[in-house]
Amino acid sequence: MTALLWLLVALPLGAGAVLAAAGRRADRVAPAFAVAVSVLSLAAAGAVAAGRPRVEAPFLAGIPAGLAVDGLSAVMVLTVTAVTLAVLLSSAGEVGPGEARGRFFGLMLLFAGAMLVTVTATNLVALLIGWEVMGATSWALIGFWWRDPRRVRAATIAFLTTRAADLGLYLAAGAAVAGGVHALELRRLPGAAGPWLALATAGIVLAALGKSAQLPFSFWLSHAMQGPSPVSALLHSAAMVAAGAYLLLRVEPLLAASGWGAPLVAWVGAATALLLGAVAVAQTDLKQLLAASTSSQIGFMVLAAGVGAAGVTGGTMQLVAHAATKSLLFLAAGAWLGALGTQRLDALGGAARRVPAVGLTFAAGALTLAGLPPLSIWAAKDQLLAAALSRSPGLYAAGLAAAAVSGLYAGKALAAVTGQADGVPAGAGGGGGWPGTRRVGAAMTAPLVALAAAAVALGAFALPPVAAGFARLLGAPAAAPAWWERLASAALATAGLLLGIALGAGRLGAAGPAPAPVPAPVPAPVPAVLRGWLAGWLGVEGAVRRLLVRPTLALARGLARFDDRVVDGAVRGAAALALAAARLSATRLEPALDGAVRAVAGGARRLGALARRPQTGRLHQYYAQAAVALAALIIVFVLAR
Repeated sequence: MTALLWLLVALPLGAGAVLAAAGRRADRVAPAFAVAVSVLSLAAAGAVAAGRPRVEAPFLAGIPAGLAVDGLSAVMVLTVTAVTLAVLLSSAGEVGPGEARGRFFGLMLLFAGAMLVTVTATNLVALLIGWEVMGATSWALIGFWWRDPRRVRAATIAFLTTRAADLGLYLAAGAAVAGGVHALELRRLPGAAGPWLALATAGIVLAALGKSAQLPFSFWLSHAMQGPSPVSALLHSAAMVAAGAYLLLRVEPLLAASGWGAPLVAWVGAATALLLGAVAVAQTDLKQLLAASTSSQIGFMVLAAGVGAAGVTGGTMQLVAHAATKSLLFLAAGAWLGALGTQRLDALGGAARRVPAVGLTFAAGALTLAGLPPLSIWAAKDQLLAAALSRSPGLYAAGLAAAAVSGLYAGKALAAVTGQADGVPAGAGGGGGWPGTRRVGAAMTAPLVALAAAAVALGAFALPPVAAGFARLLGAPAAAPAWWERLASAALATAGLLLGIALGAGRLGAAGPAPAPVPAPVPAPVPAVLRGWLAGWLGVEGAVRRLLVRPTLALARGLARFDDRVVDGAVRGAAALALAAARLSATRLEPALDGAVRAVAGGARRLGALARRPQTGRLHQYYAQAAVALAALIIVFVLAR
């Protein structure tokens, strides 16, 4: 069984590395190969979820890299592999042959494999490995069309924002070492000594809020929409954004032990659920609406992590239901983008009728996202809100308000695709996808049907026996929502949905030419200012750009100039000096040396000529030469004495 756990993480990581390295040479086989790997990964996930293995590998002295499957991670590995399979099946029909399929599917498998490492990690070492690989591949996937500077810039902003928050994990690891946490194990973090407990909590909360696009980091998710639609479907549902919420659910005992971590996380989640829901209502682009709704829905999971062990059950239900729903909605948006060439709400009127299979499944996803009974998000949300009510009526009221806002943005999206277009031609301002000429085939619609069925069927979480069994699987208690709580959330979701449909129909149903613009008074009306503030994702990005992105990019440019002018300049100077020395040697030193060699050779020749003169061949001359030599030796001998 331990071999299967290694296989679960090694299979997508290894296959993804092979496809990414092969590049365009693997374009033809990449979709089928990636889908086959995903099927095997799902089978391995089912086996390890049943067997619950635990493995370790040496990494640092006394600190191994550990992976394990328990109740919570069993749910996650099944969710991640199932959603990855659905997304890759849809991508096989959506990503064209000229779109670098090998690199795309390779990066998607690496991304999913890193998420599997993250959710099965038992200590901060393994968690950091998966966390880092996931962040790097998300940057590559968001900026997949790297020849477009706008997309690369968006990927850079998303990466730098999450990367700044990721430093919290290193802070937590350092605090765990200083606090004597054995092998940096996550389950032992609540036992960290002294102030190290607070530092470990702060680091993990910072990293999790950044990765899950919670306030004040939410805006990076808007830039992530520049990637291909399948990337958005995976990133916003079961991977990357879900990782932060999962981590907070995993370390709920740490949040409780710190004393301040749990209430902080709960209120940040509630504020994000409410404010980012309002941001979603203000959007005029379908993918931007879905992106803001992701931050809002993840906010419910973060809220759940801060309200105790019972919240873990509801938060995990919400995570699973949201994964099925949001991957469905993003894949449907991608299908319309490919078929119609636009994702603007005012140009999507009638899209549901033009592609009926996508329209029906999108409607199921939108109703689920709204929290309508008896669908999955309604059931999950009631579980976590019941746990919130037991802790704080204020948190419960904020959660109910956010649930009503969920109905608003879901209704607006539903009205956009079922109503009449506002005269904007298809293909105008699509952004984030391929030209609007692609046929929506069975390969793209089959995963949508499966995900829609899951989003509906998971409404069984509302049944007490199912909820109790799920809680036993997680090893956590389950809250029991009262009948009036069910009724209140259902009524608010329904009212929000109807109001959102009316809002969308009012914006999209106008016929005839648009009226001439009227100059706005100065100062601008408060509602207009408010709409602009919400449409701009609360204006947080400007501050973060000034405080983080611009200084980081300026530092990078400065280092690049230092490299060009100092490091590279030194290398170029050394090369120029070597060339000058070579030229000097060739023009001055070499001729002098050659002349000296020639002079020695000439002298040797002359000495040889002189040495040949005594060699006459006459015996009496040899005797005379010998007598002269003997006389010279005698003279030398006498003089030496």
